[in-house]
Amino acid sequence: MTQAFVVDRVHVRAPGKINVFFAVGDVDGDGYHEVASAYQAVSAYEDVWATSSDEFTIAVTGTVDIAGVPLDDRNLALRAARLLAEEIGWDGGVHLDVRKAVPVAGGMGGGSADAAAALVACDALWGAGLSTAELHRLAARLGADVPFALLGGTAVGTGRGDELSPALARGRFEWVLVTSHEGMSTPTVYAELDRYRAERSPDIAPLLRRPLVFPPVLQALRQGDPHLLASASRNDLEIAAVRLRPDLDDILALGSAEGALTGLVSGSGPTIAFLVEDEDAARELQVTLSAAGHSALRVHGPVPGARIVPD
Repeated sequence: MTQAFVVDRVHVRAPGKINVFFAVGDVDGDGYHEVASAYQAVSAYEDVWATSSDEFTIAVTGTVDIAGVPLDDRNLALRAARLLAEEIGWDGGVHLDVRKAVPVAGGMGGGSADAAAALVACDALWGAGLSTAELHRLAARLGADVPFALLGGTAVGTGRGDELSPALARGRFEWVLVTSHEGMSTPTVYAELDRYRAERSPDIAPLLRRPLVFPPVLQALRQGDPHLLASASRNDLEIAAVRLRPDLDDILALGSAEGALTGLVSGSGPTIAFLVEDEDAARELQVTLSAAGHSALRVHGPVPGARIVPD
């Protein structure tokens, strides 16, 4: 591609997510699981700046621990930039500056948000003008959570989590997140769930290969009702995460005892999301959890997906 750069630098912000519902089907022959998820984008953001360059490079800073973030082609944002360049025939490169505020390996899709932001930023930087559908197609090649980071808001994900349908959500839901300095490996958590189910296969109901999001979850989101959402939320990966990290169970119990409507492990963990009734309750719970020695963060949702930010 020989077109000139439209701008020299583009800033894109993309949100982290929580799974307000996450059902996991049985493992298939390829080693993957069918899932059904209700995603909500929340106000913990990743910021990515894309600057014109001859090479593909990346630098990462953040308000969270970034020690485990790769700076080579294992980085999902860098892979996203390369994928877009290949798609449009771009013969140059890009430098990406990433500022992370979503916990790394915390089950909140921070790396996926980086990739979504990189796609949007490079599309604008290079003047590619890809459609939303084209960007989502590329996002799905990068990982199951990347398309949702593009979409934002609230959505139902099926298949491997990347077949998205927007879901209506009224009002604003208040969450308090407890983060951890030690991340968790998503494949390890899934493997632990498979072991748990195999151990108990005579005692549990057969699993659906294509699980569904429970209707009460969608009803609660439509009504903007945190109490109904609290009663309907679940995460099948939670039992596996807690088996690997028993300390998570103690945090869940503390949050519930201190007034949270419900608490659940976000995605594959270890971040824990507590749903509360309103902003006052969120502030009170954040103070209580912080006083107990935990890293607690107030966020709300839903918020938009990856968007260009004027600098």
